[in-house]
Amino acid sequence: MSCPICGKDTVQPYRPFCSRRCADVDLARWLNGSYAVPSQDPEDMERAEEEVRTAQSKPH
Repeated sequence: MSCPICGKDTVQPYRPFCSRRCADVDLARWLNGSYAVPSQDPEDMERAEEEVRTAQSKPH
């Protein structure tokens, strides 16, 4: 089995990854939305727009 991030052989403690680094890269992709599933549901789009407006209105 190869690591889905870099393609190297997996290592048992980190399966399905080869290292802690690749596992962390995968987690970061989940957390920042890179693995989001596209939706055509209008309610999902409205909710996303509201989240963006809320985030933009908060002071940095």
